[in-house]
Amino acid sequence: MKEYFKQLLEYSHYYNLEIIKKFNDGDLHFMVPDRAINLLSHTLNAHKIWNYRLAGSEEEVELWKNLEKDQMEHAENENYQATMSVIEKEDLDRVVEYKNTKGEEYQNSVKDIIFHMVNHSTYHRGQIATEFRKEGIDPVVSDYVFYKRDK
Repeated sequence: MKEYFKQLLEYSHYYNLEIIKKFNDGDLHFMVPDRAINLLSHTLNAHKIWNYRLAGSEEEVELWKNLEKDQMEHAENENYQATMSVIEKEDLDRVVEYKNTKGEEYQNSVKDIIFHMVNHSTYHRGQIATEFRKEGIDPVVSDYVFYKRDK
């Protein structure tokens, strides 16, 4: 099961990096919609929050704070490495108790949290694709099955 979660995380990481590359493409650099930057920043911030929760930390991260485009790759790599370490070292069935951003207490298994992280990124990548299309920019096609075909 750990291998499957590693594959899911690698898929998400790969396409987040592809979108970040597109954000920083010289031809598109000034055309990237603000909403796309906001959505990817949110995705990266949320991933960091979940990593903190998995570690039992309550460090605060501003969920909707925009990151600079040149900070996004570092944030994505940091998130990826932290979550990959959890997958490698943790019992995926371990139950994590945490508080959401409203202070409400919840608990979920490590595997459910990791699946949520991947799914959350996928959801927002779809929204980013819509924002790109609105501006006439070809979006990054980030379907899981396409990723698996190339591997």
